Amino acid sequence: MTPIGDPGSPVTPLEQALHAARALVLADLAAREVAEADVVSMVEGSVAQRRWWVEQWPDGAAFVAGLVAQDVQDALLETYGRWPLCPVCGTGDPHALEVEPELGPDPQWVCHKAGVRVAAVGGLGTAGGAASS
Repeated sequence: MTPIGDPGSPVTPLEQALHAARALVLADLAAREVAEADVVSMVEGSVAQRRWWVEQWPDGAAFVAGLVAQDVQDALLETYGRWPLCPVCGTGDPHALEVEPELGPDPQWVCHKAGVRVAAVGGLGTAGGAASS
C-alpha cells in the first residue's frame, strides 16, 4: 500500500476534481472575506458528500465545482446570509449570484437581475467589486 502523500502515488481523476472544486470554492470565499473556519468546514462537508456522488457517477466529475459552490451557498444562507452578493447591481435589494449551469461543466457566477456573467467559480477575486460582500 502506498502511503498518503507519497509523490509516486497516482492522483485519480476523482481526487483531482474534488481538490480543484475545494480550491475554487475556497478562493471565492477568501475573495469575499468569509473563509472562516466554520465556513471552510462547510466546504469540507460538501466535498465529502460529493465524493460519494462522483464515485457513483464518474462522468459527473466535471460538475463537482459547481455543485460544491451551490452546496456551500445553500449552507451559508442558513447561517450567514446570501452569498456571494452581486457586485454588479448597485441599486435595489442586495441579492446573491447564482451558479450556472446548475449541473454542468465550467460553472459561472451569474447575476440574473442584470443578466450577466460575473466570474467563473473560483474567479470572484478578479470580478469587479470583489471586495463587497
